[in-house]
Amino acid sequence: MANNPSNVVVTRDLAVELNARVAQVPPGQLFILTDQTTRRQCLPVLQQIPALAQAPVFSMEDGDDAKTIDTVVQLWQWLGEMGGTRKSMLLNLGGGVVTDLGGFVANTFKRGIRYINLPTSLLSMVDAAVGGKTGINFNGLKNEIGVIHAAEAVLIDVRFLTTLDGRNLLSGFAEMLKHGLLDTPSHLDRLLAFDFQNPDFSVLSDLIALSLTVKQRIVDQDPTEKGIRKSLNLGHTIGHAFESFSHSQQRPLLHGYAVAYGLIGELYLAHKCCGFPQKRLVEVVRFIRENYGAFEITCDDYPVLYQLMCHDKKNEAVGAVNFTCSTMWARYIWIAMLNRNSSTRAWISTATA
Repeated sequence: MANNPSNVVVTRDLAVELNARVAQVPPGQLFILTDQTTRRQCLPVLQQIPALAQAPVFSMEDGDDAKTIDTVVQLWQWLGEMGGTRKSMLLNLGGGVVTDLGGFVANTFKRGIRYINLPTSLLSMVDAAVGGKTGINFNGLKNEIGVIHAAEAVLIDVRFLTTLDGRNLLSGFAEMLKHGLLDTPSHLDRLLAFDFQNPDFSVLSDLIALSLTVKQRIVDQDPTEKGIRKSLNLGHTIGHAFESFSHSQQRPLLHGYAVAYGLIGELYLAHKCCGFPQKRLVEVVRFIRENYGAFEITCDDYPVLYQLMCHDKKNEAVGAVNFTCSTMWARYIWIAMLNRNSSTRAWISTATA
């Protein structure tokens, strides 16, 4: 199986790219995973490609609530019933839920089969489908179970973005904001200037390529997240807590919205603890408030949110909550901030690409 985190192709001819990569797959060993919405809106594009026209399709439920072990078991069973072998290939067509779960299934079925990610949402194009992270939610926690092993290829066709509504575009754009914060001030400026009231998809395409460059550069240096790749968790410790909490409250947030709100909290920590510029903090908060609104919580919700952060998979010790804080100029600086209560520590890591 390939483990090349840089094997990402932005293409205008998806058929040519796919035909080249599935040509050596044995007959009857090509399978497609998608969800119900993507099946309606995007699958017809794939089925026009002769090599894929007869490939069996597994259609999972929409949404993050379907990213569970139950869905994984169903897909394992389906692949077995359809005659899947170690020479099979799985094509994951969809957003981050599909690529996360599909990658996990591919990495575990028959001890690992080849897979290709075909992201159809902005979020999956710039984040979930790229870099080899796979996984499922478990026990009420985001991405609690999974492995890191890159797809054989990630093929990005920006035409799929025309099927998205504004909220899903914004969800993906939050991860792009993160990349801008980990890159250069000029990159961040371009993102903050993007007009969602009148989106220009040619400009967005350029910004996607820029985001992919940032993520690939970081992942190439640290594929298994031992060091600098932890910078890509910026906004996610608080964001994942918001996301899990929102689902438990029956008012689910899209992943990118939760990350956007998480960025506010973690950039505030970066400002207070690491010198992140107040001017930049205000600019980012203003952009998020204007485009993403707010997620209403009260002081009574803090204990639950804190407990969710304590269970975040990035934590390295019991009672310690890890945050990634960008200073936009420091490299590989590690700052520890101890709480008055010695049993609860917040380790603040600052890193830039």
